[in-house]
Amino acid sequence: MAVEHVPMSTLAQGAAYICIGWSAFILCVQIIGIYKLWRHHSAPLPQPVSTTLRDDEIPHITVIRPVKGVDVGLYECLASTFRQSYPKSKLTIHLCVASTNDPAYPLLHQLVSDFPGVDAKVFVEEDDPLLHGSSGHVNNLGPNPKIRNMSRAYREAKGDVIWIVDSNVWVAKRAAARMVDKLFGFRPNGVRKTPYKFVHQLPLVVDMETLKGSSSSSGSSGEAQSLLSPNTSGPYVGSNADTELGKGGQLEQMFMGTGHAKFYSAINTVGVAPCIVGKSNMFRKSHLDRFTDPSQNPILSASDASRGHGIDFFSSYICEDHLIGDLIWKSEMPGFRKHGLVCGEIAIQPMSGMSVAAYIARRVRWLRVRKWTVLTATLVEPGVESFLCCLYFSFAVTTLPWFHAKFGISQTWSAMAVAWLSAVTTWMLVDRVVTSKLHKCQSVEVDDDTPAFARGTSRPGGAQQRPFLPWLAAWIGREALALPIWIWAVLLGATVSWRGKQFKVRMDMSVVAVPGAAEGSEPQPPAPGPSSPGPKSSKNRVD
Repeated sequence: MAVEHVPMSTLAQGAAYICIGWSAFILCVQIIGIYKLWRHHSAPLPQPVSTTLRDDEIPHITVIRPVKGVDVGLYECLASTFRQSYPKSKLTIHLCVASTNDPAYPLLHQLVSDFPGVDAKVFVEEDDPLLHGSSGHVNNLGPNPKIRNMSRAYREAKGDVIWIVDSNVWVAKRAAARMVDKLFGFRPNGVRKTPYKFVHQLPLVVDMETLKGSSSSSGSSGEAQSLLSPNTSGPYVGSNADTELGKGGQLEQMFMGTGHAKFYSAINTVGVAPCIVGKSNMFRKSHLDRFTDPSQNPILSASDASRGHGIDFFSSYICEDHLIGDLIWKSEMPGFRKHGLVCGEIAIQPMSGMSVAAYIARRVRWLRVRKWTVLTATLVEPGVESFLCCLYFSFAVTTLPWFHAKFGISQTWSAMAVAWLSAVTTWMLVDRVVTSKLHKCQSVEVDDDTPAFARGTSRPGGAQQRPFLPWLAAWIGREALALPIWIWAVLLGATVSWRGKQFKVRMDMSVVAVPGAAEGSEPQPPAPGPSSPGPKSSKNRVD
């Protein structure tokens, strides 16, 4: 009842103060993110230190790459870890697949054959003795298909350093060495800084449509002509699918190259909370094994002892990348810093043929699995997007008397509309500059083995910068879909489709398989406008 006696102008001004405070906060976050991106993505990175150390000082890395089906550019993405300029005696690669019937299985053996000097092995989940052996059982692990895929590769890792890289990600030749430098604190001239418990890379999506018409240095026949061929460095020749088919790839590239990149960089710079994406993450096996043991980690309960150790601990949870990072962040390890972003190193994901509906499904999955893991961040997420944040700003500057007295801004609806449009335009122009900078890939060292999608827009044979008007259409589409996707994901459902299976995300962040659900049967929100179904993929996933 007391609210009824408060003048509306007082309520409006109170809301306006909150809005201007939030707008200023988001502006500061974006300035930090843009500064870090500009600083570290404008030139090639310094040479790594770890590869110059004595042999007995160089840490051994086990690279784990979980694979399901054949993505565009899969051979080049997987081969990028075989081509690391890291001592071969200190590098082991474990390629993981669920079944020998997976269409990627022959390619994995081809890779091992093509790089005989690398210690590499193919692991098949259906041969894992923990799950299918005489003393094993299929329920020894939870339903998370990615953890089940990687479990044996993790258990049989050589050395202490684990580097988990998604199959659809390409990494530069010195990525391993630079990540080790960050993880161990190696600096030039024998200097050692405080090591980290966990390090990772900035993810970036390249829509393969931007490669149409570009010529590569090798003059090969094109990536799209043979996804299974090692000769994939040439121009992307596209497909005969309807033009609507690739619109989702443009939206995904826009999201990862603008808002996500700015906030990802800023949050990891400030370091107030864990902020990671499971594309390319490195940590120590000894740390994770200790952190997942209740007898050694006081933040766990005694009931957690039944969940296994290492990555097996997370097999009942679908958001394993975030949860691994979150547990490492919260667990105490004297003498170590928490998380470190390897600035300038990009985990590049080529993408082709994603429909708008597939893009929406991907974003819905991200939000639903994050809803209970980072609830506060999920609830405020709409306010970090341009349309709504600029609405807060325009309401504040046309409501608070100070702006009227200082700048003569009218307190009218038309003035609010002009302020909103001006703020959105400024936001858009900044995003144009940021995404153009990132997609130049100036921090990526290029050689004859660099595929076209990783060469950037600033080099011959790389992607072409999207003209402004098509770029603007993708930007508006991405921003306009942000709030409807959030409403659909956070308020209107709890099921996700992941790696061809249906799961229900529970409030304790665990998942349970949906009985009787057909693969890929998760209800989808209607896409804006007509849309053609995508080409049949060898896997039904949106990660």
